[in-house]
Amino acid sequence: MTENSDELIGPDLTQGIEISTIRPGQLIAGHAFGEPVLLVHVEPNWFAVGRKCTHYGAPLDQGVLVSETLRCPWHHACFELHNGAALCAPALNDLPVYDVAVENNVVRVTRKRDPGRVKGEGHRPRGSRAPDHVLFDASPATGPKSVVIIGAGAAGNACAEMLRRESYRGPITVIDPDPDAPYDRPNLSKDYLAGNAPEEWLPLHPREFFDAQRIEMLSGVEAKAIDVKSRTVQLSDGNSREYGCLLIATGAAPIRLEVPGGEQILYLRTLRDCRAIIERLGGARTAVVIGGSFIGLEVAASLIKRGLSVSVVAQETLPLEGVLGTELGTLIRNVHQQEGVSFYLGRKITAVEGKTVLLDEGTRLTADLVVGGIGVRPNMQLAESAGLILDNGLAVNEFLETSASGVFAAGDVARWPDAYSETRLRIEHWVVAERQGQAVARNMLGRRERFRDIPYFWSAHYDKLTIRYTGHVERWDKTRIEGDVMKMDCAVSYIVRGEPRAMATINRDRKNLETEVTLETELLLKAPPPVTIEATET
Repeated sequence: MTENSDELIGPDLTQGIEISTIRPGQLIAGHAFGEPVLLVHVEPNWFAVGRKCTHYGAPLDQGVLVSETLRCPWHHACFELHNGAALCAPALNDLPVYDVAVENNVVRVTRKRDPGRVKGEGHRPRGSRAPDHVLFDASPATGPKSVVIIGAGAAGNACAEMLRRESYRGPITVIDPDPDAPYDRPNLSKDYLAGNAPEEWLPLHPREFFDAQRIEMLSGVEAKAIDVKSRTVQLSDGNSREYGCLLIATGAAPIRLEVPGGEQILYLRTLRDCRAIIERLGGARTAVVIGGSFIGLEVAASLIKRGLSVSVVAQETLPLEGVLGTELGTLIRNVHQQEGVSFYLGRKITAVEGKTVLLDEGTRLTADLVVGGIGVRPNMQLAESAGLILDNGLAVNEFLETSASGVFAAGDVARWPDAYSETRLRIEHWVVAERQGQAVARNMLGRRERFRDIPYFWSAHYDKLTIRYTGHVERWDKTRIEGDVMKMDCAVSYIVRGEPRAMATINRDRKNLETEVTLETELLLKAPPPVTIEATET
């Protein structure tokens, strides 16, 4: 998904361009000093930044300009033009920034600004998420006396990083039983499992980054209990940490099938899980994937890429029909069938006997490998034992604060009041989790910002089908289709009470991004509802 890093297109911006040939708001793809650069005119200012998104290398000249910010066309990251700052996930690293001079009706790039580097980081490999420079500065200390973050996934990592971006100087401790966290979890079921991405691409940051940022990473350590009265977290190694503010970002765990022989079923949630699946591939010829979810279908696609014969067993009559509708569900099934996947829809497994999977109507499937992908449940044990309010997840208010003062939640575990749908949501999307973690960081520092981001996710199947989805609807009245679904060139709008509330697109990235901006604009016109949960002092 990363572009060729050596590709330089467009004019040499150091040679200058006549201003009369440039429209206000035009995104000019060019290069300077051997690097891809984007020149942008937002009256009366000129900006020059790196042309490729720091997340997966998307071409930002195909993005959308909103005031003096730039949105990525692939995964909807947002950057500030005047300093290249990554304002919101999934990009965690800033764009390079270049100085611009205007003289005699000619605009040219004159110099690349030096952001500095993380000590000890060295060369960054292609595809790495590692940052180019230190975010921590020496501004006066503000905020809580200390921050503890339980969970080093999308939300936890984003929160820790944003605290330093916002110049918080107090102690930060991140606790996670996963020794490998944080890493790019969406890639596990996609390029990494398919064998297209090396493991060194997965870490979100090298360990040197956390040392430089003075973030204490307790990897392989589990939080065992939270005492909201004393504001302490008890750890599995016998130690404890006090907090001024706490983020619970414990994520979710795979739902495990309770069937005879179920202990043979593998599940994919962590890097360790993915390694276990890959280790089983040696000599394997057949695989059964249980579940027609996004994760299940992505695993099926990756195993096909590995040369296995794959069967998918799902209780649904059409994969993902309940999320994307009949048309896209049909396309997804067809694409997988064309690649060699055999579907057993409307079926469920009753047992695993050695290398045989038994279905409810008697079918017996041969499987050297069985992978389950039937969904996840939020990890709420810590929150429950701490006496926090639960509601199909850990209940939070508009500021992502729980029923206990100073205790926040984000990511797969959090259920929040969504301003756009006017319902409470718990969404298992990577970008949503990261943006919630960033919002929590700002609110820990007293910003009192309501979380009002529009949900977004993407799903990739083989090299031919990538679906991007903006908004969120659990039920809709009808769909409106632009383009041709079966030709994989379409935009599907999900209509609720006469209004489009979400959109799924294939090969119409800009349309999807423009829809996100439209939904954001509509949300800004809505009066914010009252706070639903008032955190109480303990």
